[in-house]
Amino acid sequence: MSKDYKNWSKENLIDEIQKLKKRKKYGLVWDENEKENVVLKCKNQFPILKEVKDKELKFKDVDINNIIIEGDNYHSLSILNYTHNNSVDIIYIDPPYNRGSDLIYNDKLVEKTDSYKHSKWSSYMHKRLVLCKELLKDDGIIFISIDDHEFAQLKIICDEVFNHNSRGIFVWQKKYGGGNDSGSIANEHEYILSYSKNKNTDEWLEPHDEKYLKRYKEEDKIGRFFWDTLERPGLKNPINVKINFESKTYNLKTFRSQKRINEDLKKGEIRVVKLDNNKISFQFKQRLREGKLPRSILRDSKNEGDQDIFLNKIGSNSSAKNELKEIFGEDVFSNPKPTSLIKYLISLNNNKNAIVLDFFAGSGTTGHAVLNLNEFDGGKRSFILCTNNENNICKDITYPRIKKIINGYKYKEKKYKPLKSNLKYFETCFIPGEINDKNKILLSKKITEMICLKENTFDIHSIKENFQIFSNHKNYTCIIFDNLNLNEVKNEIKKLKGHIKVYIFSLGGDLFENDFEIYDNVEVEPIPQPILSIYKRIFSVL
Repeated sequence: MSKDYKNWSKENLIDEIQKLKKRKKYGLVWDENEKENVVLKCKNQFPILKEVKDKELKFKDVDINNIIIEGDNYHSLSILNYTHNNSVDIIYIDPPYNRGSDLIYNDKLVEKTDSYKHSKWSSYMHKRLVLCKELLKDDGIIFISIDDHEFAQLKIICDEVFNHNSRGIFVWQKKYGGGNDSGSIANEHEYILSYSKNKNTDEWLEPHDEKYLKRYKEEDKIGRFFWDTLERPGLKNPINVKINFESKTYNLKTFRSQKRINEDLKKGEIRVVKLDNNKISFQFKQRLREGKLPRSILRDSKNEGDQDIFLNKIGSNSSAKNELKEIFGEDVFSNPKPTSLIKYLISLNNNKNAIVLDFFAGSGTTGHAVLNLNEFDGGKRSFILCTNNENNICKDITYPRIKKIINGYKYKEKKYKPLKSNLKYFETCFIPGEINDKNKILLSKKITEMICLKENTFDIHSIKENFQIFSNHKNYTCIIFDNLNLNEVKNEIKKLKGHIKVYIFSLGGDLFENDFEIYDNVEVEPIPQPILSIYKRIFSVL
């Protein structure tokens, strides 16, 4: 039948609708006609940040700045597309699993019986994953926790968004022993999907445990090694090579090419050992690799040296609940993730200065994990946590947890020392989205916090009527609201040492290059045109 619905009868139209409803429940094709309210809001209003000053934590001689953003994560990600485009090293998220009790869509809980539940979840996730991809560095990685309810849909969405750049799937054993609520099989696991923004990313390597390292007893100028036998008669498809020793030729079944054998003989990577029975053994230097590949099964280790670098623990639902109970003194959050699990995932990236984002921050486990991992290895990682304040979760759980970890806390007789790090707390709010001169002026005056976040310069250096200057330990940010008083600004800039980023208001996007060309350490960017361009790109599809 033709898809020209104008000529269809009422009965045929009803029949088609019923077919579509059945088709949608699998989530492979989702309905884009029903837009999220939080998304549609951006059609007429633009999200910005407003700092909550009384929630700031600041320490002298600490230069790591962490961020909590309270607000819908679609709005937060839109803002971060301006402040952190191509800047984030690692994203970890634990999104709603859509079990019929956790996904709020257009102010309503998505019920288990909703025939569009997979469609709504797919649309909800797709929009956010598209936004977060732009935040990742070229070698950035995302980890996503999920269970069986939406695993298939999530895999398809991620394959599309991240161009099939899957790094693999972890299976995390979340508990030991299952109840009778899992159907035919007692469910003990969840999945963690991992994707790269691009294909060319570094290999993940775990540190070796002490038991493994004991084998590598020898060391030369290249590194540690042990002598291993070269002959491999039990190989399924061995390579036949020849080795000359004391005017004799020996045929060996091994795993290296003849060319490689000849090269290693010259380098001293192969030796000959005479055995007691007048036989000889050809041996090669088995060198210690930098690390070992991670395994796909994540679980608490049973034996010392098995699996993990954090006291042999990956953690479980039970350990995560106990962790929160020690912080709050009671159960405050359903199904938290253990800090040790997130620490392990973050540690797969060897950048100790990584920026880590979690835009389903929940109880704040990712922030806690970053602070613990920095304490463990001396890193200077920072985190950005985004969460709404549904049921006061951000104000009553996320923020208090991070505050306690930073300041130190006590549970019964056990004291946890402070893990000092700076924290800024922001809320999302809105300004009119119609693009005209009046609103451009308003936006330029309201995005100071966003610019400071973009440049990581939060210390006030100078506040004047027409311009403001902020700094960190090495850089400055100058925001000019009125370009008619540039001489005063230039007099201030002359006194500054280090890189200076100047943001200057201009209705037409002018950079005023002639006014700053004499300064080698000054970079100029107009406001608000760049952020309007980003918002136009993101919201133009609405």
